[in-house]
Amino acid sequence: MPGKLIQDPDWWRGATIYQIYPRSYQDSNGDGIGDLLGICQRLPYIASLGVDAIWISPFFKSPMKDFGYDVSDYCDVDPMFGSLADFDALVEGAHANGLRVMIDLVLSHTSDEHAWFVESRQNRDNPKADWYVWADPKDDGTPPNNWLSIFGGPAWQWDARREQYFLHNFLSTQPDLNFHNPEVQDALLEVTRFWLDRGVDGFRLDTINFYFHDAELRSNPALPKDQRNATIAPSVNPYNHQEHLYSKNRPENLKFLERFRALLDEYPAAAAVGEVGDAQRGLEIMGEYTSGDSLVHMCYAFELLSGQRPTASSIAAVFDRVHEAAADGWACWAYSNHDVMRHASRWDLSPQAQRLFATLMVCLRGSLCLYQGEELGLPEADVPFEALQDPYGIEFWPEFKGRDGCRTPMVWEKSNHTGGFTSGTPWLPVPGEHLSRSAEAQEEDPTALIHHYRRALSFRRAHSALVKGDQTPMQATDDVLCFTRSDDRETLFCVFNLSDTPSVADLPSGKWHSVGTELGSIAPGPDGRLHLGPWQAAIAIKTNV
Repeated sequence: MPGKLIQDPDWWRGATIYQIYPRSYQDSNGDGIGDLLGICQRLPYIASLGVDAIWISPFFKSPMKDFGYDVSDYCDVDPMFGSLADFDALVEGAHANGLRVMIDLVLSHTSDEHAWFVESRQNRDNPKADWYVWADPKDDGTPPNNWLSIFGGPAWQWDARREQYFLHNFLSTQPDLNFHNPEVQDALLEVTRFWLDRGVDGFRLDTINFYFHDAELRSNPALPKDQRNATIAPSVNPYNHQEHLYSKNRPENLKFLERFRALLDEYPAAAAVGEVGDAQRGLEIMGEYTSGDSLVHMCYAFELLSGQRPTASSIAAVFDRVHEAAADGWACWAYSNHDVMRHASRWDLSPQAQRLFATLMVCLRGSLCLYQGEELGLPEADVPFEALQDPYGIEFWPEFKGRDGCRTPMVWEKSNHTGGFTSGTPWLPVPGEHLSRSAEAQEEDPTALIHHYRRALSFRRAHSALVKGDQTPMQATDDVLCFTRSDDRETLFCVFNLSDTPSVADLPSGKWHSVGTELGSIAPGPDGRLHLGPWQAAIAIKTNV
């Protein structure tokens, strides 16, 4: 069985989690698709970054209509990724490298090829007839309500066998499970136990706020145009035109999350991070789901995962909302992941700005998620339409190009046309401009971004106040953001100039010592003030003992 790390039930609080999209991390057998043994090969590299855990996107059996987020067997590995034995080797190898393993649980829906759905759709009175969300049509044959799919079109698909519609919040090949049925909840908790018994340390919970639907199937109201935003769906998607009161975010979810947490608590060091997909109430839902110790350990919303480059005032506003809505909860912060444009491109960041945002991240209260290649500063790849794989991008092209641009293979070598990802033909093209940013090239360059990430994560680990300490309300003055982090031992004052122009800031009163010079942090000038250059930070510390 897999080796064990120190059983610290609080390891997740302030931890840094490195997300791996397995199709694109490392191919071990030359078929052009990354796999579990490929991840095993790269565990020493991941450990060298100074992260605490890895989160592996789905590797379960799947027809891959949504690249693994359409599960046909929750308790087996898809052959393209390897086998259960390979997964066991990965867990053992990760633990030997001091890394915990979190896996992506997709509980809200399955593939239409899952045995549960195959049985459910046969007729209206089989043992699993009520395991999915089925509904009769209106008298005129149209769907039972106005709910929309995030991937485009109605959220209802007609099934001729039952002469009913079934609900799908995503692709029509991803039918939604009926969480109002206790048997469904029991089955999903058994899936969770299967992986806990196999040695995983926790889970990323996909679409955590989509589990329950309104039992009365009431239609969603329209959302006023001035309240719409493209946080979780592109602006061209009519999904943004509704206030999703009834298709997700239902209060019944809290009871299931209590059951889920009770199961995790049987395994003292297991933890979970939930994905909250909501454009209007993401932070509030995060607060609901993570407050106290009976629900989810941590959640992330999309405030820093979408939109234009954040400003000092916009970041301060986000944290003000967190303080109001989730003061007793725990956030997990990320700039990039497998669903959004890479932040180096989305925010149009210079190398200096990338460094500053990395430094800012390690100073934030909460846990952190880094997405593979973020430490290399990879820009979004421009994948041509003929090479697209993502059905979301194909549906809304060219106004929205989908998610393939952030999913291209990881680049390991600078002189190999596939970046050392595979000896075969990669499932998505490897951009030539990524090769100069490969891990190999950056290891050889002491000024490269990867070393800044290592130093930043080391700095966070060295300061307990940054990992688990309190955070004061953020202050934004023009382009300068400042706040303090503190615990019983130390207080850190953190200042960031989020602009291309110099700025000046003042230290609070007290006996402060400058730290973080390895991150570009500056000391006060002769006048006692902090003279910040473009995209520069200043971090100072005082002891509390």
